[in-house]
Amino acid sequence: MKIRNRFTLISSFTFSVVFVIASVITYYSFYSYSEKIIYNELQKTCLLTGIFYLEKDELPENQHLLIGQQFRENSLEIITRVYNNKNQIVYGDKTIDNNINAERLDYIRKNRKLSFKSKHHFYFGSYYHDNQGDFVVFVKKNDVEFKTMTDRLQIIMIMVLIIGLITIYIVSRVLSNLAYSPIKNIIDQVNEIKASSLDRQIVSPNSKDDIQELVETYNNLFKRLSDTFIIQKNFINYVSHEFKTPLTAISGNLEVFAQKDRSSAEYKEMSEKVLENVYQIEDTMNTLMMLSGLRDNTELNEIFRVDELVWDINDQLPEIYDLKNAPIQIVLEVVNDKLLSIKGNPNEIKIALYNIIENAVKYSNGNPIKISLLEQHNQLKIVIEDRGTGISEDDLIFIKQTFYRGKNVKDIKGSGVGLSLANIIFKQNNIDFSIASKKDEGTTVTLLFPRL
Repeated sequence: MKIRNRFTLISSFTFSVVFVIASVITYYSFYSYSEKIIYNELQKTCLLTGIFYLEKDELPENQHLLIGQQFRENSLEIITRVYNNKNQIVYGDKTIDNNINAERLDYIRKNRKLSFKSKHHFYFGSYYHDNQGDFVVFVKKNDVEFKTMTDRLQIIMIMVLIIGLITIYIVSRVLSNLAYSPIKNIIDQVNEIKASSLDRQIVSPNSKDDIQELVETYNNLFKRLSDTFIIQKNFINYVSHEFKTPLTAISGNLEVFAQKDRSSAEYKEMSEKVLENVYQIEDTMNTLMMLSGLRDNTELNEIFRVDELVWDINDQLPEIYDLKNAPIQIVLEVVNDKLLSIKGNPNEIKIALYNIIENAVKYSNGNPIKISLLEQHNQLKIVIEDRGTGISEDDLIFIKQTFYRGKNVKDIKGSGVGLSLANIIFKQNNIDFSIASKKDEGTTVTLLFPRL
């Protein structure tokens, strides 16, 4: 069942139950109140009946005439009877009424009054003491008028109930459609999104409610899916781009090597070259798989010290690059030692830092590299500076894109993957990453780490 149909049924049922309960309460309140009015009128008539029949010998004639006039006006369509202590009718209608029996007469003598309703009449009886003796006065009234009135009210309320239920259903349907329309709009937009348009944003009115929160959640999800999908979709391009050079070197060396017999020394030299290229392929594969999100690292939330990563990289780079004339200068200006500890993926962050520092070394033109660990607003800040070739203003815009290399790299080896991979890693670990550079003056990379 669709949400709007469920909403319509639930709201209709709820309002209907409330409406029916209110109608029933109203009807029975009116019914009981009308009965009370009738009994009050019968009580007054009962008193007038007693005075009229039993006080004639004690009242002046003019007062009795006035009482008689009031009695006749109030006793229209009302049957009156006066019973003596022997349960005999002494005044009023002499017809025997089976509903007025000795038991009820005795009850009135003990409790002074009694009211009840038979199938077609209302009865009221009261005890009346007079100088002539003790009497019981009974009056009864036909309930035709009362039934006509209550039946008419019942019909009116049933009609109102039916019309009300229909109105409630229609209003609930309209309200459910209005409430569901934002969801329907979202469904239509989601259905239009294809694999090629995962970066498309779902548009909705800024209602600042749960629907808006749902839309923002979907948009964030689609953005992450789009980024992952694009990276993984280009994985084959990454592989072909990065594997082309080492595979060409391997096949070229093997073709040349197979043209004639070789000595054991030449076999060993060829094996070392092939192994070197194979290791390069393996390292490239690991990097590309991480870049494509195909390989997860289980150490996602480990607490570690960033300065230790920097010192490890500082120890590794001299094994690859000649840094005798251009050493790496590490400056530690962090007073709060706790800022050096962060939470994240140490392996990934080390790869990213290595790529940044290695680029500084490669493009420094033999000038010293300075790595500063600083404090900024109670956060760790790392600044990596070189005074090398720098990056032109035109290249700086695209420098974080995969496989992009600046125009002034000359014959310096590289794949254009390092900065792209570092950018992804820093973003995943909530590290702010910015590059400032001027051509032929040098480059400054700034990293701002989140608080632990």
